[in-house]
Amino acid sequence: MRSAVGVLGLSVLLVSGCAAVGGTGSGGDSSAAAAVTRAAEKAEQPVSLRYRTNGRTPEEGRIRGEAAIGTKPQVMSLKSTVLSGPDKGTGEFRFVGGVLYIGTGEADEDGKHWVRFGKPGANGGMSDKVRDNPAHETGFLAAADDLKKAGSETVGGVRTDHYAGTATIDEIRASYEGKPTKIRQRTEKSLAQYEKLGVDELTMDLWVDAEDRTRQLRMQGFGRRGPLDLTITFSDFGKPVTVKAPPASDTMDLAEQLRKAAD
Repeated sequence: MRSAVGVLGLSVLLVSGCAAVGGTGSGGDSSAAAAVTRAAEKAEQPVSLRYRTNGRTPEEGRIRGEAAIGTKPQVMSLKSTVLSGPDKGTGEFRFVGGVLYIGTGEADEDGKHWVRFGKPGANGGMSDKVRDNPAHETGFLAAADDLKKAGSETVGGVRTDHYAGTATIDEIRASYEGKPTKIRQRTEKSLAQYEKLGVDELTMDLWVDAEDRTRQLRMQGFGRRGPLDLTITFSDFGKPVTVKAPPASDTMDLAEQLRKAAD
C-alpha cells in the first residue's frame, strides 16, 4: 500500500484542526470577530455531520474528499482522492468500534486493501485526531487584522453570512498565547501542517448560518510547491452516521505483520 501516505496526505491536514478560537487582530471588525468567535465555539460542540472538500494543495495538486463524523457511537469515515500526479488515487480512513482502518485501491502483496491499526479502545490520540471536525479552524480567522463581513450568500440551500480576512501563521499562533496548554498544543499541530507545506499566510473565507454553524470554510495560500486552495462544505448536522468496518478477509493487521517480521 505504498500510495496510502500520499493519497491521504490531505486527510492528515484536514483532521488536525485546532480546538478553540484565538484572539482578535488589532484592526478587524469587532462584530465580525464576535460572529467568528461564536462559530468557532459552536464547532467545538460534538455533533454528527458530513463534509466535502475540493481544491488544491502544494503537495498533491487537485484533490477532492468527503467525510462523515458520528458522535453516538463515535465513528468516522474520510475518503480523499488525488486527481493527478504520482500519488493519483483514492485513500480512506475509517474509525469504527475503537479501531482505525486505512485503505486504498492498491492491494498489498497478499491482495488486501486495508490495514488495521490497534484493537478496540487502544488507539489513544490517533482516534481523537481522526474524529476531529475541521470546522475548528474557523477560529484562525479571528487573528486577521482585516477581518470583515463580506456579504450574505446561500450555501447548500442555506442562507449564510460570509466573513473574510488574511493572517500569517505567526499571527494565528500569537493569537493563542495565554490559552491553556492543551489548546496551544493542538493549535501548534494544526499550524505545523501548513508550515510543512511551506504556507506562511492564510487568506480565509467563512460562511456561517443563523445558528452559528460553519457551513463552508475556504483556506488559500502559497506553498513551496504551488498554491493551497481548499474549500470545505458542511452539512447534515445532527443526522445519524453509520460506518462499517472493512471485511476481515480484506484487512491486514499491522501488529500481526510486525510480529511476523520480527520472527
